[in-house]
Amino acid sequence: MKKLLLLLSVLWLALPAAQASDHVLTPQNLFDIETVAETAVSPDHRFIAFTLNVPRPFDHAAGPDYRELYLYEVETREIIPFMTGARRIFGIGWTPAGDAVTFRANLPDLPGMQVYAMSLRGGEPRALTQHESSVISYAFIDNDNIAFTSVPSGPEGAADLRRQGLRIEVYEEEWMHRNLYTYNIANGQTRQVTEGVTVFDFTLSPDGSYAAAAIAPRNLVDDSYMFKRIHLVNMETGEFEQIMDNPGKLGKMAFSPDGTKLAFASASKLEDSVVGSLFVMELDAGESFADLRNYVEGMELSVIDFAWKDDNTLLYAAEEGVDIALSEQPLDQEDRTFVIAPERVVFRSFQYHNGLVVFSGNTSEHPNELYTYNIETDLLERHTDHNPWLADIRLGQQRKLVYYARDGMDIEGVLIYPLDYVEGNTYPLITWIHGGPEAAVQNGWNTFYNRWGQIASARGFFVFMPKYRASSGRGVDFTMAGYGDLVGVEYDDVLDGIDHLIETGYVDIDRVGIGGGSYGGYFSAWSASRHTDRFAAAVMFVGISNQISKRNTTDIPYEDYYVHWGYWTYEDWEDVYSRSPVKYAHQSLTPTLILHGDADPRVHPAQSLEMYRQLKLHGSAPVRLIWYQGEGHGNQRNVHRLDYIVRTMEWFDYYLRHDRPRDEMPGKYPEYQVW
Repeated sequence: MKKLLLLLSVLWLALPAAQASDHVLTPQNLFDIETVAETAVSPDHRFIAFTLNVPRPFDHAAGPDYRELYLYEVETREIIPFMTGARRIFGIGWTPAGDAVTFRANLPDLPGMQVYAMSLRGGEPRALTQHESSVISYAFIDNDNIAFTSVPSGPEGAADLRRQGLRIEVYEEEWMHRNLYTYNIANGQTRQVTEGVTVFDFTLSPDGSYAAAAIAPRNLVDDSYMFKRIHLVNMETGEFEQIMDNPGKLGKMAFSPDGTKLAFASASKLEDSVVGSLFVMELDAGESFADLRNYVEGMELSVIDFAWKDDNTLLYAAEEGVDIALSEQPLDQEDRTFVIAPERVVFRSFQYHNGLVVFSGNTSEHPNELYTYNIETDLLERHTDHNPWLADIRLGQQRKLVYYARDGMDIEGVLIYPLDYVEGNTYPLITWIHGGPEAAVQNGWNTFYNRWGQIASARGFFVFMPKYRASSGRGVDFTMAGYGDLVGVEYDDVLDGIDHLIETGYVDIDRVGIGGGSYGGYFSAWSASRHTDRFAAAVMFVGISNQISKRNTTDIPYEDYYVHWGYWTYEDWEDVYSRSPVKYAHQSLTPTLILHGDADPRVHPAQSLEMYRQLKLHGSAPVRLIWYQGEGHGNQRNVHRLDYIVRTMEWFDYYLRHDRPRDEMPGKYPEYQVW
């Protein structure tokens, strides 16, 4: 491994930075791309703070991207570097007075992640908290006091054992509550507000006297998914009470400006896998969840973020098919109106302040950049261009695709054409499947380390990204179509989309590949086994192969039960096994590349080992298994991301673009020097 990393570093340094080979997007270019992450507008609208994801150089120690802090001065349009270099900045905001930018960072002066501020006048960051362990989230109560959540430094007794050299974990018993605290900046005093429960999220009332908190019994992943309920916490006394019987998944909460109402995003019911519905409760009305209006009920969309425009009006962003839109919803009216219509820009969250909407947005032409939208003037502006070299890159055509499934349902997807597409010719196809399945694909920038997009287009592939049933973004009924019917109608939607592309004359029926991660990896394994006659190559990343053992080893068994299956394995194990790719692995004719992090808590790495072993013993096509050491449910280290994109593209090239014998494989170690 050390030799491989050294080779990568030497080769990388020998290449010109941000150079595009033949003016097409290559795997190398992927690690030149900088993207805007968080945004935060100052109270006076003079500045917008934003963080920038910057690829970690390959001559640095392996790890995730850096995240730098910048200011954008609205009047002069100047971009001012604030915290750059080998930094990882999160949770940006502003002091109440607007004279300093605030953020969370792990700097050398204090343990873990703390809250810092940097004055607009410059200088060094000033620590606002000095807690014994990392600050997870924070908000200002007033100029002098901060509320934050944190977990104590470690379970009692564990540190002593580890100092003695004992490396053990008492599984699911070493967790500690995530508590809510207050911190006085002037005197450095910390006060614990909650005890005996876990606060996963909170939002403060306008006067700072109360917090609406997403509280669960335990600090475990399953609790964070399924068991958060809305409580009201007195910030002075620490007393709390549940104020809403929200079922299942819970998302963002926000008080109205006058503090009389609380808006929140949640699932529509316990079995709903998507936090895509929007509700408002009157704090003094004593309402139950059943009494509340779902402001998007019956609409083919999923809410992803919201903000109060005034005391009686909400703005909300939503996935609407493969597009994103921003809408305005008066609480006393039935209909919403578009603020930012679909097909203009793709974004996941936004900030609203006095008529100005700020967000990080992308299109099919570029990754995330800083945007603003002025509601009064209807002016949508892009303010940054962190990848000017992309203007010289030839990109394949990308468009929304609509086709009809076998039962007549219209299904959307995103289609990227081969770069030099010639009408009348047929091409190989890579079908990319999103995870979840409660997720979606948008018609924006679709090229990442684990999504081949324009890199595949440059090599002559069609890339098809279907928004199959069970996805978010088409309303509750669309999502619930997959409930208790895994790889049923949801998978048929994928096959029907592929058939549509074949019948249209775009795709060579003998050169169809499929790949994806997590649930996408599950679809890929299913394709390589149950439907092997349809696929000439498959890539399975952190995917599921045996639903029986997966349900017994995942860290979210209750989430899996409540929103996907509706019954436990012992109640009908034969049905569970019938939806498992390993059951059909013996009939596989599809060359399959399997990749997995060996520290994955969500889909245990044994899932990939089971699929590999069955294909190796009983299948009739090449199979290869790659362990990414130290990685979880997806790769974080730059070198592992690099290996993934190069290795998977080579697999598809080998079996879809060239006439290769089905009993041969590419070399074990990709030749990175071909860049």
